[in-house]
Amino acid sequence: MELSPANSDHQSLARDHERLQSQYAEIASLAGGLAHEIRNPLSTIALNLDLLREDLTEGETARERRMLQKVTALRKQCDHLERLLNDFLQFARVGKMERKPTDLNVLVHEFIEFYQPQAKEQGIEISPHLAANLPAVEIDYRLFLLVLTNLSRNAQQAMPSGGVLELQTYLKGDQVVLEIIDTGEGMPAETQSKMFDAFFSTKKDGSGLGLPTVRKIVEAHHGTIACQSESGRGTRFRIELPGGSQTINR
Repeated sequence: MELSPANSDHQSLARDHERLQSQYAEIASLAGGLAHEIRNPLSTIALNLDLLREDLTEGETARERRMLQKVTALRKQCDHLERLLNDFLQFARVGKMERKPTDLNVLVHEFIEFYQPQAKEQGIEISPHLAANLPAVEIDYRLFLLVLTNLSRNAQQAMPSGGVLELQTYLKGDQVVLEIIDTGEGMPAETQSKMFDAFFSTKKDGSGLGLPTVRKIVEAHHGTIACQSESGRGTRFRIELPGGSQTINR
């Protein structure tokens, strides 16, 4: 029995999906093994640097003070490698998802509750504007908390003297929209053209994986992400996700 073109296309898409999932799983497994092999010696190095720093803290000679500076610099590099390793693992493991119908507003409220103390300490006011009666979205809750965390961290770095972080949700046709808007320094066009490239960063200690991870998560959920920004006038990230048929009343 011959397959109709529609059935053939469906089976082809299913095979492509299975192949991509298999590739993601293999990459995640390799990333986990690599992280284990790096983290163990890195932890040992960091521990010994801490012990050396303790021994040198009360040093009185110029030589001991120079050694303390060098040990402290090396310890900071260990912290940077640890952050890079964690960011890489997040990036590599995006393919592993558990999507469930979710009220996006509940997720945003949970994130605000978690982030509020840090925002207050940095002089950042959080301003939520969340539409009622949004359709549920099929998302991995944990991964979308990571999306909000990465975008808010990006906004925080753009507002070193404080500012406003606005979180909006609304319905646009059959798409549920989430916007993250800051009043920070903004980005020039050149930076915007590269910001989703893996390992691109304008920050000295940045891994260059935060925004690529965000895009990878959004696209894995069949969504889109766009950015509007201008130097000195803040940044707006807009995420659009397919809405489900189920409406959540609030």
